[in-house]
Amino acid sequence: MPRSYLGLVLLLPLVNPLTTVALFLGLSGDMSEQEKKKQSAMAAFYVFVIMMVAWYAGKAVINTFGISIPGLRIAGGMIVAFIGFNMLFPQDVNKSQSGEKGKSKNIAFIPLAMPSTAGPGTIAMLISAASTFSAETSHLDLWVAYTAPPLIAIAISLILWVSLRASLGVMKLVGTAGIDAISRVMGFLLVCMGVQFVINGVLELVTMQ
Repeated sequence: MPRSYLGLVLLLPLVNPLTTVALFLGLSGDMSEQEKKKQSAMAAFYVFVIMMVAWYAGKAVINTFGISIPGLRIAGGMIVAFIGFNMLFPQDVNKSQSGEKGKSKNIAFIPLAMPSTAGPGTIAMLISAASTFSAETSHLDLWVAYTAPPLIAIAISLILWVSLRASLGVMKLVGTAGIDAISRVMGFLLVCMGVQFVINGVLELVTMQ
């Protein structure tokens, strides 16, 4: 199934699991082992759902709500930058430990699944590919046309899940101080990524005028 492999190769640089792993390292340092495994599995599942929705209903959704691809990029960039600022300048440790001790946080959907893995670029590419793919199905076997997109989404979700689970060993190796350093470095990079998303969205918006 060459088209499935081609789609996987094209999407992997966009989803970039290594970025999500670094983000996971920075955000899950105070979680228990069981909670980290749960968040890893949930993030992989959410990525699959987001990709399927973007493929089969993405164009209808953005048309219904009047959302443009540049708007999607700008909004995603603002979210990424906001998360980055929070990682760069975390709340006071003593305050968070006293006020939120034992409180479980959910990082699986935001930011691990979206916008880190299935971000604006991935969603835009899926929507664009889906609109042209339907016109090409007459040249393909029907079973290829219907099974390729879910198989690609499953493969990417599995790659993400394996990567996140493998990162648990890295956490044990670097310790608390290492996790804090990774979190701050990743926060700075996320701010840069978010600003770049916004710039790309604005430039794309200007060229559409």
